[in-house]
Amino acid sequence: MKEKLSNHERLQKQMSFILEIDKLKTVLRWTKLLHEDRRENSAEHSWQLALAAIILAEYANEQINITHVIKMLLIHDLVEVYSGDTFHYHKEADETLPAREREAAIKIFGLLPQEQGEELLSLWMEFDHQQTPEAKFATSIDRLMPMLLHSHSDYTIWKEFSVTPQQVIDKNQHINSGSTVLWDFAQKMMRDALQ
Repeated sequence: MKEKLSNHERLQKQMSFILEIDKLKTVLRWTKLLHEDRRENSAEHSWQLALAAIILAEYANEQINITHVIKMLLIHDLVEVYSGDTFHYHKEADETLPAREREAAIKIFGLLPQEQGEELLSLWMEFDHQQTPEAKFATSIDRLMPMLLHSHSDYTIWKEFSVTPQQVIDKNQHINSGSTVLWDFAQKMMRDALQ
């Protein structure tokens, strides 16, 4: 059943969502900034991914709708407002993560008017399931950027957690599903790191 809201109620829900997602600026990731001695936050990460997708769209394996990709990249980590960020190389060890993220997605997107919330939840699920060309390319960008930043910050976080170049290759080979060109670049970056 479609939700009936007054204009005032609709606007209030939208403003509540906008204020709630401000919390994403406080979620620290495991990637260091290149020009400052601190870790990036998830909002900074999402912004950089959206811009990188625009710049690198020509390398997608298939024809993509870049606006759709950008929307996915801007919302894919909003669940971290409630679930926090999990280090990419520890995700398999956290068996509760998929359920916590799904619950967080329902909660955060549920703040919006129904049709907007359903649209964003659908985008989030599309990104998570990796079945469309847009989701595959978005994931390629999402995985490439931390690799690129780590490689230009002397791999300090990877060293701290004893992450090997082979683990990085194994954990990120799905970049290839969205872009063989970016996957070739990522592999070369890791080969260079070994030298």
